[in-house]
Amino acid sequence: MKHIESVAEMKAVCREITRRGRTLGFVPTMGALHEGHASLVRASKAQCQATAVSIFVNPLQFGPTEDLDKYPRTMERDSKLLQELGVDVLYAPTVSEMYPPGATTYVEVSGISDRLDGASRPGHFRGVATVVAKLFEIVRPDRAFFGQKDAAQVAVLRRMVRDLDVDLQLVVCPIVREKDGLAMSSRNAYLNPDERKQALVLNRSLMRVQHVANGGELDAAKLIATGKSVIAEEPAARLDYFAIVDPDTLEAVSDVSRGALVAVAAYVGATRLIDNVLLAPR
Repeated sequence: MKHIESVAEMKAVCREITRRGRTLGFVPTMGALHEGHASLVRASKAQCQATAVSIFVNPLQFGPTEDLDKYPRTMERDSKLLQELGVDVLYAPTVSEMYPPGATTYVEVSGISDRLDGASRPGHFRGVATVVAKLFEIVRPDRAFFGQKDAAQVAVLRRMVRDLDVDLQLVVCPIVREKDGLAMSSRNAYLNPDERKQALVLNRSLMRVQHVANGGELDAAKLIATGKSVIAEEPAARLDYFAIVDPDTLEAVSDVSRGALVAVAAYVGATRLIDNVLLAPR
């Protein structure tokens, strides 16, 4: 596995891969890798002839009071895992390499970036779109792999890819969960044992909504009330949002007959967690 830090070298290596006619898959991450990330790598290896992974904790997507400084950084362990998974190229640039002094260009996907996590974290999706657009240009993959857990991010990036005519296929892979249902996340490492148990309320609320919807309830407001009532059963959880939206636009829907994304964000202790489930069209 090649470990690359510079933009120029990463471009050269990736261009050589595609020049030889090999399909290139790409998995962008912020490190602190877990089985969810591993599933994306496996999907890339199954669909592509070469796989590149990036590890970059992107300062642009963190607000001034968020956890940039304490975000887990486990490069040695991550590199070993990627080596074992058979990754071809690991790209781990510095902040100054990705954002040279004087850089003033940003990518903003208007409207959709202000919904769900974008409403709670102003500027977050501008940071996401900017770094992913740069990574797409550096790597120029045939396919890029993302997890369904970050459903709002997926919607923003789908729109960006469409609007900018980015020549790649964006592949969305299922959420990977712990045995008890907790969605895997790098931020789970922040949870103490009690908070780890309390965090299960996010998945319980989604499962309750899915069960009620499968039973015939189509009214989004009633389903949201159901989900919020489950969150309220756990005093340690502080709800950020519970929403039912169109998965492509993130706009609220009044009923779920055409399918919908049910998304929740909540704080457990000081840790903000997200989760979601897709309801199939009726």
